[in-house]
Order: sequence, then C-alpha cells, then structure tokens
Amino acid sequence: MNSITIRQWHSYLGLFIAPSVLFFALTGGIQIYDLHEAHGSYKPLAILEKLSSVHKDQVFARHEHNEPPPSADSDAAPADDDDKPSVPTQLLKAFFLLVAVSLVVSTGFGLWMGLTHTRRKRLAWGLLIAGALIPLILLVA
Repeated sequence: MNSITIRQWHSYLGLFIAPSVLFFALTGGIQIYDLHEAHGSYKPLAILEKLSSVHKDQVFARHEHNEPPPSADSDAAPADDDDKPSVPTQLLKAFFLLVAVSLVVSTGFGLWMGLTHTRRKRLAWGLLIAGALIPLILLVA
C-alpha cells in the first residue's frame, strides 16, 4: 500500500467518523464539569441531559432525578459545598477540556481538508452524510 492510498483511506475514514468525533468531543467536554447533571440549584437543559445519555448509554432519554434518601442520622449536618476537587483534579479537568476543544477544532480542519482536497467530492460528502445519519437512524430505531 503506497502513501497516496493510505492518505485517501485516512481521509475517507476521517470524513465518515467526523460527526461522531465531534459529538463525543462536545458532549464529553460538557460532562467534564457535570453540566449534564442537576446539582444544588443548577438544572441542566433537557437537551444536555439527553445528549449525555446518548454519549454514556447510547439512548436519547432524559434521566429522572431522584432526591437522595434522607440520612439515617438526622443530627448530621448537611453536606457542604466545600467538597471542591483538588487543584490537580481541577487542572486535569481543564486539560481535558482543552483536549476536547482542540479535537473539535482539529476535526473541523480535517473536514475542510477532506471535503476540499479531494477529486471525489460526491464520495466525500456521501461519507460525511452517512457518518451523521447512521448513528441518528440507529438511535431512533
């Protein structure tokens, strides 16, 4: 297999999986900071919950929020919001968010290259559309 063939296959595979890569990068970035889950007074948008459900469980459904059961020890103080993650954990989350954003940007560049630097434009667009439609069809089936 020569380098031109490998480059073509890389381009075709990239176009086909790009919609899923974008989806997982975006929804994963949201999940890093738990923006898909209700906590405290924060209630996420329903679409964030549903997209997170697709990311984690491969179903487009909103999870019901159950109130935590009351503590057996009624004298216990309520949980403080001082349970913030450690500095290394916060830095790791920030790094992973940077990775997610970079993946979105890089995939965008790859889409542009794959769609504009090919002689087979119909095949390129067909692969991109198929890569977007197949998961959607399987999700609603």
